[in-house]
Amino acid sequence: MAKQSYYNAAEHISPETAADPYLRPAFSLGNRLRRLVWNICWLLFYRISPRPFHAWRTMLLRLFGATMGPHCHFYPASKVHSPWNLICADGVAAGDGVEIYNPAPMRFGSHAILSQGAYLCGATHDFDDKAFPLLAYEMEIGAYAWICARACVAPGVKVGEGAVLGLASVATRSLDPWTVYGGSPAVRIKDRQRHA
Repeated sequence: MAKQSYYNAAEHISPETAADPYLRPAFSLGNRLRRLVWNICWLLFYRISPRPFHAWRTMLLRLFGATMGPHCHFYPASKVHSPWNLICADGVAAGDGVEIYNPAPMRFGSHAILSQGAYLCGATHDFDDKAFPLLAYEMEIGAYAWICARACVAPGVKVGEGAVLGLASVATRSLDPWTVYGGSPAVRIKDRQRHA
């Protein structure tokens, strides 16, 4: 069964915005302005904050609508596309270089870890539609899951509780709980010992 998109730009952006469908914006003007303000805040207050100032960065994310549990550690060079679509339980960590592209809600379970340079992609385009609209998907990263350095998670993929996506691997399909995956595309390598 095909994944259901949370957001389809073709349903929200009028064709009259541009004669060439490839030049149409993917988001409303209000959304783009909100992200502009967030990006200015990220540049001036988030990105330059000292590494130990996790509470400060958590507060900035909350100001822009993120749901953040206690003890989240988002490092200064981590990037969140849409804080208002970020939902974190307690102890979630995002290392430097992590990019969370979340035009749709993205949920992180307790103690989920995103290592340096990990990329979570919450949207793609409908390449079979001549208008090439953006499609955004809700995503969930389970509790105690670990997305290792430079690993990528594709749109709509669910990462099960305790799953591990190895170094520079690419998850194109959902990952089973308490299982280790590696490669591009990622394949199951072995079970992970449950500790939670």
